[in-house]
Amino acid sequence: MDLDHLRCFVAAAEELHFGRAAQRLDMLPSALGRFVRLLEEDLGTRLMTRTTRSVTLTDDGAVLLKDARALLAQADALAGKFRTRGRKRAANIRVGAIDSAAAGLLPRLLHDFRKRWPDVSVQLVEDKTVRLLPRLLSGRLDLAFVRPPERPDKRLEFAFLLHETAVVAVADRHPLAPRKQVIIADLENEPLIVPERRSRPHSHDLTMKLFAEAGLEAHVAQIADEKQTIVNLVSTGLGVAIVPRWTSRMATRGVQFIRLAASDMNKLPLAAAWTRGTGDPVRDDVLAMLKADLRRYAREA
Repeated sequence: MDLDHLRCFVAAAEELHFGRAAQRLDMLPSALGRFVRLLEEDLGTRLMTRTTRSVTLTDDGAVLLKDARALLAQADALAGKFRTRGRKRAANIRVGAIDSAAAGLLPRLLHDFRKRWPDVSVQLVEDKTVRLLPRLLSGRLDLAFVRPPERPDKRLEFAFLLHETAVVAVADRHPLAPRKQVIIADLENEPLIVPERRSRPHSHDLTMKLFAEAGLEAHVAQIADEKQTIVNLVSTGLGVAIVPRWTSRMATRGVQFIRLAASDMNKLPLAAAWTRGTGDPVRDDVLAMLKADLRRYAREA
């Protein structure tokens, strides 16, 4: 049996929905379905009953699910053991971060890190949460700063760090540009630029929830995934965007960032994530350093 095929089966069995299972594994539903069929062919039995409306486990599928979870846990523990052994000899740390954390948190954090670990090199990867988490699971990253997912993978550890404050990005010639602060009602008739929910659920939902809280309809004019692209589109006057405050550190001409009036929803969570059951003295020291001085790191978020 192929472990990747087993992972696909377990995800599909737990979600009972191929679309959600594929999203959880950051793959296409068609590929996930193909891997489950290959597993069924390999075992010579039907594991799932699939219709256009539902997915259910067969008796053999239910039996396999329990054993597959145990087998995958054992495989993950074995991989983690040897990654830990390798990390003890390593002179580098591989860190992933979403774009706003890369712009706001990492510069100060790495400055402090260099003082404590001058001989350790740092490899940085900037990407979306949905792409960083699989890198952690495959051992290609040691630590990542991400938005906590709606359904956390049990193979990962998450530690909440802080909330990033949301601000409104407008073109510098926009009528709202001179303002020091705005409320959602000020954006009632404004075309909005938002990310796709599948790739950035927290950022997408923040805009929608803020408008819903104000009893207003959000008028989405453009979908764009990358923060830099969103800000560039704002600079052309295509629309306005609600973005994390740290986004203002991305160098873009012709854009003003305006404070958004305080709201319980006006926040984006940031968490640290790493592979459960692994030991890494460098990573653990970074986490301890963050925890000890979190208030300072969070001050400008």
